[in-house]
Amino acid sequence: MRQGIGDSHEDWERIDVDKKRKPPTFSGDEYHETMRERIDRVSEDLKDLQAFYNIEISDTRKARLKEYLEEALADLRETSFRAYDQQGKIDFLLLQNFLRKGLKQLELDEKKDEKMGPLVPFAGTIAKLCEDRQMMKPVDGEMAANDLFQVSKQIAKVKIEVTEGKAKVDKTSAFRAANAVERLRWHLAEWFGFFKGYDPMFTWWVAEPYAKVDKELAEFSALVRKELVGIKPGDEDAIVGEPIGRHGLLADLESEMIPYSPEELIEIGEKEYTWCEAEMKKASRELGYGDEWRDALEHVKSLYVGPGKQPQLIHFLAREAIDYVKKHNLVTVPRIAEETWRMFMMSPARQKVNPFFLGGKSIIVSYPDDTMDHEAKMMSMRGNNIHFSRSTVFHEMIPGHHLQFHMLARYKPYRQMFDTPFWIEGWALYWEMILWDRGFPSTPENKIGMLFWRMHRCARIIFSIKFHLGQMTPQECIDMLVDMVGHEKATAEGEVRRSFNGDYSPLYQAGYMLGALQIYSLRKEQMHSGKMGEKQFHDRVLRENMMPIELLRALMEEKDVGPDFKSSWRFYEGHEQRDNFSS
Repeated sequence: MRQGIGDSHEDWERIDVDKKRKPPTFSGDEYHETMRERIDRVSEDLKDLQAFYNIEISDTRKARLKEYLEEALADLRETSFRAYDQQGKIDFLLLQNFLRKGLKQLELDEKKDEKMGPLVPFAGTIAKLCEDRQMMKPVDGEMAANDLFQVSKQIAKVKIEVTEGKAKVDKTSAFRAANAVERLRWHLAEWFGFFKGYDPMFTWWVAEPYAKVDKELAEFSALVRKELVGIKPGDEDAIVGEPIGRHGLLADLESEMIPYSPEELIEIGEKEYTWCEAEMKKASRELGYGDEWRDALEHVKSLYVGPGKQPQLIHFLAREAIDYVKKHNLVTVPRIAEETWRMFMMSPARQKVNPFFLGGKSIIVSYPDDTMDHEAKMMSMRGNNIHFSRSTVFHEMIPGHHLQFHMLARYKPYRQMFDTPFWIEGWALYWEMILWDRGFPSTPENKIGMLFWRMHRCARIIFSIKFHLGQMTPQECIDMLVDMVGHEKATAEGEVRRSFNGDYSPLYQAGYMLGALQIYSLRKEQMHSGKMGEKQFHDRVLRENMMPIELLRALMEEKDVGPDFKSSWRFYEGHEQRDNFSS
């Protein structure tokens, strides 16, 4: 990698730049790009490239993105790092980390695509047809028909291998291949629709072979799911997922600036769970159930409101949390953020993936409707009882995600490019920790409701990392949530389905608790040293926008960082010393 000006020790000694000085914007006729402008430009460049080269399995797409990321990284390294102020240096590191992460992801995706390659030998032909259309190359109907004829022959050949058990592809790669085939089918439909009717000779040649291939792709995807993945036709509730392995986890942890191994993170999850269980027993004793906290939990689950009453409960709980943080001057709550949140009800189908609430700009409430069977209704009501909902509401609304998203759009919005669950989800769960410390849960039922979620986040670290290490199956993850946390079976299935079948990154589920622990530790450093007060700290976190928490720490502490900054913050050491507040 080429070394940029100001990157070597000698350059740093030679360049005497005041830390407060911003890089110049103009020098004669030469334009000098600010870091914010560079980030905005890269963000827009990538949006355009990914929209144009939109076939994920395509070698052309991967090669073009790799070329761009490498050029952007080399160009970034040519800038004078020491010429930037602290904000600019952090932006440099954020962009550099983002570009490197993109290159690592391309490398991992390429390896995954190679593993599923034997099932999709026709992918390159379909991708080329679609990409030639995208680049407006002339189409020859006869040649296109012949390409589709060859695709049809390849599908038939692979179908025989799958049916006769000769396809040597693992379950995860087969699942990836089945999904890729569905996407290729969509792209091919878009290709055919572009020319159909507008080019009479194209339609004359291609209509029949296209219809045949479209049907064969659909059947082939279903066959792979059934024979190699184990998903029967119509089984929309199956949970498979794609474990990324230890190498993939380590790469993601490096990008997230978490200097812990997967095994160490599992230990953190287990240690936090032990703390939660001890507190759960205390609350259980207060309710008269002794150490049988699961019995106390069953009691709390029975405290739900009747049909049609959940929206009123959610509004009350949201108002309670807003009034509390304002009364205790914990964080700035802009009037517009307070008055413009909205509520929607979640459909029964969506509740299979999101059995609890979702939030952000609005809160989407899970609760039964009249189309659900009796068992599903009871599981939904028990899983969204009054005291579980209390934590969920302030996690999703204020001071959690709603306030967070309000500020994201208004303060350094260009940093939203550096999306990370450790900041997004860590912030919302951090408030569960802070409000617990302050005595916000005033009754044993309140405490059990909050502890249920803390246990859930501990279990998420354990099962998600073990799944990606290949140590747990989806069913074992479901069983863990039922046995270890006390989930209803349906809500446990929904949580695991959401974790592995959705669009979440492998570390997303672990990011809740680990990100919260990072912010919690950073808060202690800043407040106990007298550097800032509580409200000042919380406002600063929100106004710096998204980034790995270790870079937020470097920004707050004005640390002397270099362009080759490496993660080293062991944020969990000494974490057993928790804060206590009066309510």
